[in-house]
Amino acid sequence: MINKYQASIYVTLRNSVLDPAGVAVESGLKQLGYESIEQVRIGKYIELTLSAANEDMAREQLNQICDQLLANPVIENYRFELVEISAQLGVEA
Repeated sequence: MINKYQASIYVTLRNSVLDPAGVAVESGLKQLGYESIEQVRIGKYIELTLSAANEDMAREQLNQICDQLLANPVIENYRFELVEISAQLGVEA
């Protein structure tokens, strides 16, 4: 049986990496009068649907996808949430 999963992936810069976009947004917010803002970090949000035999295999596949394409492991961290959305019967050839 193959299961379908919905993944929500969050990619952010590591804390040790300067975030010029976040600094610009923080500055803009302060210029608009939001003085209580202390730190802004900008990241990416990605949603995808994938099929896998089980949740462990889906998580393994997602880790590979993030490491190889969606995140730069040198300067970025990622995390994801995974929700099973359906189970499909196996198709016999």
